[in-house]
Amino acid sequence: MRGAGGVGDDEAMRTGSELVRSLPDPAAAWKQVVARDREGAFFYGVTTTGVFCRPGCASRLPLRKNVLFFASAEEARVAGFRPCKRCAAARSSPVDKVRAYIEKHHDRPIRLDELGRLVELSPFTIQRNFKREMGVSPLSYQRALRAGRLRGALKQGGSVTQAVYEAGFGSPSRASEGAALGMTPTQFARGGKGESIGWCSAQTEFGWVMAGATARGLCWLSLAGSEQEAEADLRREFPAATLRRDPSLAVWIETALASVAQSFSLDRKQAGTKSLDLRGTVFQLRVWQALRQIPAGETRTYSQLAKEMGESRATRAVARACAMNRVALLVPCHRVIGADGSLTGYRWGIERKKVLLTVERQAAES
Repeated sequence: MRGAGGVGDDEAMRTGSELVRSLPDPAAAWKQVVARDREGAFFYGVTTTGVFCRPGCASRLPLRKNVLFFASAEEARVAGFRPCKRCAAARSSPVDKVRAYIEKHHDRPIRLDELGRLVELSPFTIQRNFKREMGVSPLSYQRALRAGRLRGALKQGGSVTQAVYEAGFGSPSRASEGAALGMTPTQFARGGKGESIGWCSAQTEFGWVMAGATARGLCWLSLAGSEQEAEADLRREFPAATLRRDPSLAVWIETALASVAQSFSLDRKQAGTKSLDLRGTVFQLRVWQALRQIPAGETRTYSQLAKEMGESRATRAVARACAMNRVALLVPCHRVIGADGSLTGYRWGIERKKVLLTVERQAAES
């Protein structure tokens, strides 16, 4: 469905966990507060008063050092702030109403004109405002809700067919296309049963490195404190797959280590003729590809990476995709840092991230 009649476009779909409102860069958000921008799709809290407001609030302008930004009123409340009465900060916005409506009716088609009547706005305005605040269109949001419900139901066991239809998909084939499971719903429900994954591990200066590959290519590269921990991580990620030791995969580990120590990108030096077998949503794959474009020895903030992707409002979704990366080093999520320069989180440990960045910088400078 498209245009005024449908809730859609062809943008990359994201998983339900990624569909959170994304804040603009703090500097940009502050400019909107100073300008009293009524179109600002975020909230700010003032630490000296304990109150949170909308960017267009006419109350006295606080000092920048006393301001914190939030993606939603709920987040501001959780942080201990109370809503401003002057700008009615806690009042539900049209987008909030549309979002709640989609969540309630996720299992059936919803047209833009139906959403327009709900909040007395035109279909075009609904589409524009929803995408501006949520980062995705109403249709993509609905699809991601279905995908999230399907994943949850499949992990709980029970009938695959029933889970497919209860999630709102018309058939198992539509679920395979729309849920981005990386496999069929049946395979997903079985924890990857039937998948054959070869593995190889080695002790390195960064700890134990574990490589895992399917017939399609490398699907796993992790860092751990011991070989036992590395193998346990692999088995948790693919609980029902058939795992077999494959010494030939040592070439992947060597290439991954060389990409750090010699400061090069996998795009310029492939490990044999094999490729990466990355599995995720379309949006996650875009993020992982963007990570591979960051030159060794350099870093990006999450907001910078989002802007480079043309998704300036999707900072949080980008951060979530980085956290879901299964292939360390070769998909260098360690090259992404916080806006204040802090190393922030890293799936395989902050200390390892620090060491990796130091080694890469030294290699790039030599």
